[in-house]
Amino acid sequence: MPLSDEETSLVLKKTVMIAIFAAVAVVLSIAESMIPVNIQIPGAKLGLANIMILTCLYFLRARDALTLVVLKTILTAFIFGTFSSLLFSLFGSLLSFAVMAVLMKLGRRQFSLIGISIAGGIAHNIGQLAAASIVFSTLNIFYYLPALLISGIATGILVGIAVKYLAPALSRLTLFNVFQKS
Repeated sequence: MPLSDEETSLVLKKTVMIAIFAAVAVVLSIAESMIPVNIQIPGAKLGLANIMILTCLYFLRARDALTLVVLKTILTAFIFGTFSSLLFSLFGSLLSFAVMAVLMKLGRRQFSLIGISIAGGIAHNIGQLAAASIVFSTLNIFYYLPALLISGIATGILVGIAVKYLAPALSRLTLFNVFQKS
C-alpha cells in the first residue's frame, strides 16, 4: 500500500533530520579532536557528538536514533580510526544508546536529560572497556573503570546541559515540532 503524501512528507522530514544530526555529530567529533584537552585516562573524551544522539532520542523514535548511532560511528571511524577504534566506539555507542533509549522510554518526567546523559556517558565507558577486554583478552582493563566513571559523569553533565537547551530551541522550528514527543 503506497504512503499518502503526508506520510511521505513525514518520512522525508525524518530522513533529513537524521542526516542533519549525523552531519553535525561528525563535525562535533572533528571539532572535539582539535580541542587540546589533556585527559590522562585512555578512552576518555568529551563526547560532544552525543549531544546529537540524545537530541535525536528526544525528537524521534529509538530506532531512528539507532540509525544515527551507527551512521555516526561508521563515519567517524572512517575519518579517524582503525578497526579497533571502530570496535571500541561501536560497543560504547550501542550500550550508551540502549541505556539512554530505555530511560527516555521510561519517561522524561522521571529522568532529566542531564540524568539520562550521565547514564549514557557511564554506559559508553563501560561498553568501551568491555570491547577492550575482549580485544586484549583480559579483565584487568576494568581497573580504568573508576576514572572513566568520573569522566562519564562529567561529560554526561555537559552533554545533558547542552541538550537541555538545544531541544527546546529546536522545538520552535517547524521541522522539529512535527516530531515533538509529549
